[in-house]
Amino acid sequence: QVQLVESGGGSARAGESLKLSCVVSGFPRSTACLGWFRQVPGKEREGVASIYWGRTYYSDTVKGRFVISRDGAENKVFLQMNSLKAEDTAMYYCVAGCATPGGAEWSPISSYISYGQGTHVNVSS
Repeated sequence: QVQLVESGGGSARAGESLKLSCVVSGFPRSTACLGWFRQVPGKEREGVASIYWGRTYYSDTVKGRFVISRDGAENKVFLQMNSLKAEDTAMYYCVAGCATPGGAEWSPISSYISYGQGTHVNVSS
């Protein structure tokens, strides 16, 4: 059974940093697709960052501020969020598993097999 457990969310002020972590279990081997999405009420889930088939991707809204990393061959993924803004307030979800072998699109959530329950980030201005 695949499980994704996020941690590290919380409250921060604009300009501060937070680091999210996600432990993924249940995959038979290290997955080539690990990432983070976020969602605010009333909006669709948005791709934030991903390590996808050997390449790293970021949304334009977080590029230069957020850094995604993984723990070697382990299925652990992290999101270092720097220079936080009020508009970064959202529920953040870890995603894992490649829905399409060698798939081209990292940002649709349908590109991933599983996602976690989420961890909330609240940034006050």
